[in-house]
Amino acid sequence: MKTAMAMFWSVGVLLASNPLQQAIDRAAPGSLLELPAGDYHGNIVITKPLILDGKDQKARIVGDGNGTVIKIRSDYVTLKNLTILHSGSEHERVDAAVSIKKARHVSVDHCHIDDCLFGVDMEQVSESSVTRNWIRSKPFALGIRGDGIRLWYSNDNNISANHLTHSRDMVVWYSHGNTIADNFGEYSRYSLHFMYAGRNIVRNNTYEHNSVGIFFMYSRDTVAEGNVIKSSVGTTGLGIGLKDSSNFTLKNNTVIYCARGLYIDRSPFQPDQRNKITGNRILYNSIGVNFHSLSIANDIVGNIFKGNIDDVYDDDQVTLHSIKNHWEGNYWDSYQGFDRNGDGIGDTPYHLFYYADRMWMLNPNVKFFYASPVISIMNFLAKLAPLSQPVELLEDPRPVMDEKLLSKGEV
Repeated sequence: MKTAMAMFWSVGVLLASNPLQQAIDRAAPGSLLELPAGDYHGNIVITKPLILDGKDQKARIVGDGNGTVIKIRSDYVTLKNLTILHSGSEHERVDAAVSIKKARHVSVDHCHIDDCLFGVDMEQVSESSVTRNWIRSKPFALGIRGDGIRLWYSNDNNISANHLTHSRDMVVWYSHGNTIADNFGEYSRYSLHFMYAGRNIVRNNTYEHNSVGIFFMYSRDTVAEGNVIKSSVGTTGLGIGLKDSSNFTLKNNTVIYCARGLYIDRSPFQPDQRNKITGNRILYNSIGVNFHSLSIANDIVGNIFKGNIDDVYDDDQVTLHSIKNHWEGNYWDSYQGFDRNGDGIGDTPYHLFYYADRMWMLNPNVKFFYASPVISIMNFLAKLAPLSQPVELLEDPRPVMDEKLLSKGEV
């Protein structure tokens, strides 16, 4: 009994001896605590309105490698200019640099987060901001890193100007009305992943060298505008994906050097709604737009398709759905028509066909030679003298002759 009591007493002394936690506990609600440069023991809990300022990230809050470094359990808390390091590694506990739960008006600004499984974990958080932070997970294999930023049942927040690198995903699940803008993500899995989310704004983000750029699943009523997705490669690589997603606007995005530029799977899901895909630059991808399953009622208007090995691909080789979408006023670098009246619109519609000879679409072994000179010659011969009636993928009745006209908004 004496031994047990002694152990309990020593643990209590250890917890009470954390100077930063003591300062937080003693501070009046709404206080500003400015931390001089140096290391401070982490695994702290904030349960009152408070401002914690590390002054140019020279104050380092270092966890003990077990659990979360900073827990916020109050409204009106601000963390800024801090370096936050060394969380635990347990996924089931969501060990994080910063954990925010059931709170409003919380700000995490200009912090450097490293060696933390999850970066900023937000659960039932609203009207809060995560801005200008640099976030990296632990040096684990891609699938077992934590998420750089995680929103769970969190609404009306501002997630802007963050740099996420070598994390797993940034996730927005069951969360609505959030603005995700001006972020940069690299060397992760899903740079931005939505599930059961609506009314979000995704604007001017840049995502490079991730497996997936932006993926929307089971979501609706969202605008993705001005984003740049680059070099999403590999067997799962894609730029922007829509799965069971309705009433979306994809506008003025650039998707370049990806395995698949746009991936559309059973979208729109609601039969009375449409998705608007307009003003996007789909450039130098293996596949420009990949249709999967029943995907119709998308308005694909005024986009630039240039340098893609295949502009459009439909997984269903028997019942094609791509032609059931509305295509109009796009620029196609493979269009071979004329513009005799000089209005910037081709005189004849643009048609894209599948030819029976394009066997590499169904055979992954043959696809190894994709875009090689031999396959290119075979494709040319198939177009010159097809062995069977080609299948039409799409018709664009008003193809734009010059991509610059779309960029300037002149057509």
